[in-house]
Amino acid sequence: MACATCGNKGNGVPAGCKSNGSCGNGGCDKLTVFNWLSNMDQADGKGTYPAVEVRFKNGRKEFFNFDTEKTTLFEGEAVVVEASKGFDIGIVSLSGELVRLQIQKKQLVQNFEAFGKVLRKADQNDLALWEKGKAKEAQTMVQSREIARDLGLAMKISDVEYQADQSKVIFYYTAEERVDFRELIRKLADTFKTRIEMKQIGMRQEAGRLGGLGSCGRELCCSTWLTDFRSVSTSAARYQQLSLNPSKLAGQCGKLKCCLNYELDLYVEELKEFPDTKKKLKTEKGNAFFQKMDIFKKRMWYSYSDQPNEFIEMSLEQVKTIISSNKKGEKVLALRSESKTVEAEQPDDYANVVGQDSLNRFDHLKGKKNKRRSSKKRRKSRSQKEK
Repeated sequence: MACATCGNKGNGVPAGCKSNGSCGNGGCDKLTVFNWLSNMDQADGKGTYPAVEVRFKNGRKEFFNFDTEKTTLFEGEAVVVEASKGFDIGIVSLSGELVRLQIQKKQLVQNFEAFGKVLRKADQNDLALWEKGKAKEAQTMVQSREIARDLGLAMKISDVEYQADQSKVIFYYTAEERVDFRELIRKLADTFKTRIEMKQIGMRQEAGRLGGLGSCGRELCCSTWLTDFRSVSTSAARYQQLSLNPSKLAGQCGKLKCCLNYELDLYVEELKEFPDTKKKLKTEKGNAFFQKMDIFKKRMWYSYSDQPNEFIEMSLEQVKTIISSNKKGEKVLALRSESKTVEAEQPDDYANVVGQDSLNRFDHLKGKKNKRRSSKKRRKSRSQKEK
């Protein structure tokens, strides 16, 4: 038995994590959850919580109930669960008291009858049928894309998921506008001889399902741990003093990166101490306008109107003092920079500290040899003339 994502078809040993069995990590870092309450019983003392979280392909998760007296489930085990008109196979990603907390967090009613049931633990025959369905997903996606292209539909089929009993196929697609895919469903059903379900997802959800590496060099947050997709605006970049470069601010999904929101609250809190950057500093030398700032070092740079290329660095307290003086109708003599001017150091000459000669020592030797050879030739020519 192998992981759902890194199974090796040769001998069943996972190719990635090498766990030689059920994946104890939760599935190769695909929306994994650390169960820090795995050994804790329910608060009411009724024993193990009678529900588990089951993960399917690409992080799709659902809750299922089971009989705690007959079955004991552990994280990483493959289980057969109820599905619409059939059964499906998934990996237990969470169990115990933390499942109850997850249900409360998602604001779901703790009605176990509304959840599906865990039928049994998956045996070798179930896993073989499951692997057979996964092997057909790539070719099915290629054929479905060709059918959608022939119909002229403005949509992109990004992922395909077979139900374990192969009685249903789920097609995940993205589209900018509403798509009439009724004819597409008919042709897909005739081609693959199974029930068809179409699910529209957003650009961020598509990137999370497909995965990849971000510009930071790490795996995408949406494919490893992020499930709450909040809206990201360009104001988040402005607060953090970032240049509005679409090629650097956009992720693989084409939208603004979700990580722009991670430190936004801290920047907004720190910016409350800074004055309005639109205000000009009035001095006897002239008015100065804002250029840039360093939020955490509390430094600000201003330039005179007639000298825009000269940046004057000042502390936040200096700027506040000048603004308060301007409000009283007073002008300071000039802006004073607190930065220290450092003179450029002259590079030291080459020091022969280990007894080595200069790097061009061979050139001098070559020149001396040439001089010696030329002098010998002259002597020979003179002797021949005398003879």
